[in-house]
Amino acid sequence: MDWLDILIPLALLLFFGRMLLPVRGITFITTEQLKEKIKDQHVQLIDVRTNGEFKGRNISSFKNLPLHQLGSKLDTLDPSKEVVLICQSGMRSSKAAKLLKKKGFKKITNVSGGINAWRG
Repeated sequence: MDWLDILIPLALLLFFGRMLLPVRGITFITTEQLKEKIKDQHVQLIDVRTNGEFKGRNISSFKNLPLHQLGSKLDTLDPSKEVVLICQSGMRSSKAAKLLKKKGFKKITNVSGGINAWRG
């Protein structure tokens, strides 16, 4: 068996596998834990769903900053303060968390299950 037959699939597995792993420095919380976070005046609460989704159902203390606009609106966030992210199910907020991490934000929290799990 040729080494390339082993090396190429292994490299692909490692490359794509890393994309599925959680990023270090991102905290995950439940919606029950979110109820406590909402009370903290020093936390930035960001909903990364579309404007239409946000208008349909939202948590009033959250600011709507859709994922597709987040990169161009980072100047509206304070990188020294914690950012709590939510979306519909937790997938888009995970992407947003990775983006913030790459841009130097240190305190990033993602709500597991998103607005689907919210009972508030």
